[in-house]
Amino acid sequence: MEDVLEVYTRPYDPARPLVCLDETSKQLTFETRTPIPIRPGREARFDYEYERAGVASLFMLFAPLEGWRHVAVRDRRTAIDFAHILKDLADTHFPKADRITLVQDNLNTHNPASLYKAFPPDEARRIVERFEWHFTPKHGSWLNIAECELSTLARQCLDRRIPDRNTLANEAKAWETERNTASAKVTWRFSTKDARIKLAHLYPQIG
Repeated sequence: MEDVLEVYTRPYDPARPLVCLDETSKQLTFETRTPIPIRPGREARFDYEYERAGVASLFMLFAPLEGWRHVAVRDRRTAIDFAHILKDLADTHFPKADRITLVQDNLNTHNPASLYKAFPPDEARRIVERFEWHFTPKHGSWLNIAECELSTLARQCLDRRIPDRNTLANEAKAWETERNTASAKVTWRFSTKDARIKLAHLYPQIG
């Protein structure tokens, strides 16, 4: 916990950008009956019945000090998917960075070994060394700032029925573009000092 909190206090450095990564899923559903559109004095109406159309995965990449985010929509959330997300982050989104400071949850796929499942050893090692790796505690995913941005995405974009992956990707891209244009940032205020007071019960009791 204190390792992640220390990372959040570092000043902005374009050569070593801070990027938080998190992932979630979205149940795809489509209407079984045509909705009744909105009319003067009457809201739009949707039937409570729907049909499931599978699940899509969303990877959130969020640079809180730069007000930049990217949502990658994929079919699955495997180690291979994670590896390709990191390659895109290093080579496409931040190709000029000396090293990317990466904060992510403590999931079994969120580790350097995943890159060796997707790429030859020399390429995997090259990508691994582009990152400075930091992990939230197993039961402390709330320390990942990307969760804040996923929550915003869920409220502003995903809180409705979305029928297929292409529609989801288009809607997420439109949301991403609007947020990036506004350079929407997050100011993190929870410090190590606060943690030692408010979460004192989590620390070992000495003596």
